[in-house]
Amino acid sequence: MSDNITHDLIQNQVSSNDVVLFMKGTPQFPQCGFSGRVVQILDHLGVNFIGVNVLENDDLREGIKSYSNWPTIPQLYVKGEFVGGCDIVTEMFQQGELQQHLSSKNVVTAKAS
Repeated sequence: MSDNITHDLIQNQVSSNDVVLFMKGTPQFPQCGFSGRVVQILDHLGVNFIGVNVLENDDLREGIKSYSNWPTIPQLYVKGEFVGGCDIVTEMFQQGELQQHLSSKNVVTAKAS
C-alpha cells in the first residue's frame, strides 16, 4: 500500500469514530503492556472506543507513526485529534485531564468524574 492509501484509511478511522486507539493487539488481547494500560484506562472510564491492531499490517504500523508524527504505539485519538501515547494518556488520566478532555469533546464516559 502507498502512504496515501494508508493515511486515507487512518483518516477514515479517526474521523468516523469518536475514540480510536491504534494499538498492538486488540482491546480484548493487547500484545504489549503499553497498549494494555491505555485499554485499562479507557475501560475504567467506560469509554466506548475502537481498537485498531497495527500488528496486522506493516503499512499501518509505519503509517500511523508518520500520520501523527509520533514514533510510538499505542496512539489515542479523540474526535479526530491525536491525544498521545501511553505515558501522556496515563499522566492525563492520573491528573483528571483525560476525563476533562473527553467531557469537553462530548465523549460519553460511564463514570462522570
